[in-house]
Amino acid sequence: MSMNHDTLTTTRRGFLAGSGATALTLSFSLPSTSRAATANAASDFVPNAWLRLTPDGEVTILCGSAEMGQGVLTAIPMMIAEELDADWRRVRVEQAPVDKAYANPAFQMQATGGSTTVRGHWEVVRKAGAAARAMLVAAAAEQWKTTPDQCRTQVGRVHHADGRSLRYAELVALAAKQTPPANPPLKAAKDFKLIGQPLLRLDTPGKTDGSTKFGLDVNLPGMLVAVMLRSPLPGVKPGSVDDAAAKAVKGVKQVISLPSGVAVLASGYWAAKKGRDALKVSWDWGDKAGLSSAKISQQLQEAASTPGAVAKAEGDAAAQQPPKRVDAVYEAPYLAHACMEPMNCTAWVKPDEVEIWAGTQSQGPLQGILSQVASVQPGKVKVHTMMLGGGFGRRFAPDFVIDATLLSKIAAAPVKLIYTREDDMAAGYFRPASVTRFTGAVDAAGKPQLFTASVASPSIMAASGFMKIPENGVDHFAVEGIADHPYDIPHQRISYARAEPGPQVWFWRSVGHSQNSFFMESYIDELAHAAAKDPFEFRRGLLGKSPRHLKVLELAAAKAGWGKPLAAGRHRGIAVVSSFGTVVAEVAEVSVAKDGTPTVHRVVAAVDCGQVVNPEIIHRQIEGSVVFGLTAALYGQITYKDGQVEQGNFHHYPLMRMNEMPQVEVHIVPSTEAPGGIGEPGTPPIAPAVANAIFAATGKRLRSLPLDTSALKTT
Repeated sequence: MSMNHDTLTTTRRGFLAGSGATALTLSFSLPSTSRAATANAASDFVPNAWLRLTPDGEVTILCGSAEMGQGVLTAIPMMIAEELDADWRRVRVEQAPVDKAYANPAFQMQATGGSTTVRGHWEVVRKAGAAARAMLVAAAAEQWKTTPDQCRTQVGRVHHADGRSLRYAELVALAAKQTPPANPPLKAAKDFKLIGQPLLRLDTPGKTDGSTKFGLDVNLPGMLVAVMLRSPLPGVKPGSVDDAAAKAVKGVKQVISLPSGVAVLASGYWAAKKGRDALKVSWDWGDKAGLSSAKISQQLQEAASTPGAVAKAEGDAAAQQPPKRVDAVYEAPYLAHACMEPMNCTAWVKPDEVEIWAGTQSQGPLQGILSQVASVQPGKVKVHTMMLGGGFGRRFAPDFVIDATLLSKIAAAPVKLIYTREDDMAAGYFRPASVTRFTGAVDAAGKPQLFTASVASPSIMAASGFMKIPENGVDHFAVEGIADHPYDIPHQRISYARAEPGPQVWFWRSVGHSQNSFFMESYIDELAHAAAKDPFEFRRGLLGKSPRHLKVLELAAAKAGWGKPLAAGRHRGIAVVSSFGTVVAEVAEVSVAKDGTPTVHRVVAAVDCGQVVNPEIIHRQIEGSVVFGLTAALYGQITYKDGQVEQGNFHHYPLMRMNEMPQVEVHIVPSTEAPGGIGEPGTPPIAPAVANAIFAATGKRLRSLPLDTSALKTT
């Protein structure tokens, strides 16, 4: 059986339109009570969708964002508990269901990405805690026959000015009868007791003892397991299918063709995989046959040579005739997300409703998408958000959830779809490949006067299915990190030329910043070299209009000992990048062996992410971002030959190993500003910092990723 391809395309591209049930206008009005929050006994105090207090003293906080290691199941409770003045020892957290009450204000839908959870919910969830606190105070005042201004709260108790006090647990019944305040006041930063503290994460115990459930842990009665032979490229459909050998495998129940590939459904994973491997499928390649990395590079190089759509223009770049010109071409490959838990989803399509169990970053949009796939109302789609074994943007995509739902609908049974590691690596949804051509110039005093950048890459906005490229033709993801650089240069022109070699592209940790910051910060180093200036001092001279960047840059340099002698053979490189509302500067300390192998010994990071909720989470996120970025810088690439991805597993797509891990120091700039993001901003600066250190060590400029260290060989 198969489904009309146009219908499937519509469901994917209905991503935003179909998620209308989750839309929430950005405001500070408190969300109404959700299904999860009202699920318990009437004696509970449920002031809003985020909170449930029980007579036994437990404080349960509902989190609508997905936990993929970034710490939201701790950060959201910390913000609510701070304003509630809760006893942190009695706080627990639950994953919220899909409900418009949990829409991310940054997206207007319930979804997790773009390092937005804390900054998007900063006031919304604190007001939820503050409202509950006000109601508890009102309840105590009523019981004591006094006024709320005679009461204060501390560590889960309401205290009267005369010394009396009541535990929150003693007030839940009376508090439930109070009227929620419309706009409760919030604490000043100086009064925070929990926010800003390195509290232990609430999700750690379950991950340690194995009680936490990931998508792969789901098991349902009568469930079939599916493995798919997936289309090698978007638009390439199965032609003829010989499934005789697959059906002969013991345990195989069905073979189902979809536009995205051919699935084998069996009683267990191993039977499904053996059946899938036994399939004989010819693909209808159309005009997509013969795709190779060489052709992709050529197409991008040619596009980067065209004028392109203007993303930024200042001064008169075309009129400049600089005496000291610096031209450079930078290139980055497609990248897979390589989540440790491969994509999976369990779907159960019933006559009038759908249930799915998946580690997903896009619960809200999935309601709309799957309602179309299964022909039910959005409210009849129930999403169980499982813990995510890595996300990095990949689990925002709906492909694995759509296909699991289709298979369940066709098979009339619960179906768990599992990607093998090889399937996951080749499934598409890659970080875009990109080429950027730079031209710049410095004057006799060493000040840059001209800067142009011509960016060529596929469009994430077009590929997303829920965004449109603006009328000016510029996909802002393609130029972020370049068009918004902080440097004061009088004559600039940044342009974007869209090129679509064929592979599906998607959001990858830090999105356009991941490759563009490597391009930009490496090229700024080239201009510094042309000006015969120290790379740190050169940047300082260009950041007079960007004090936040300057402060972070100077802190990183100071903590790294910039300018001070290093051990023999070691050299430093520096980079500073603003992304997702946060500025991060990193200094990498690197040595290069005679065979060209670089070793990153130390990374010093300075971070201005505004108000800090949990400094320990920030430290861990920067450390993890460094690992992620170093893996991409040293090893990461997805390559094509004859239309097929050449990488299959971690032996072809290596990750950093423990013995390669540098010492990482993280220094946080104190701030009372609203929070910025933290899950992604640590990734962009590391590749250019390392590449710049390699240049300092060898005098050789590496302009493509992964860094071609064979060029550094001296023996």
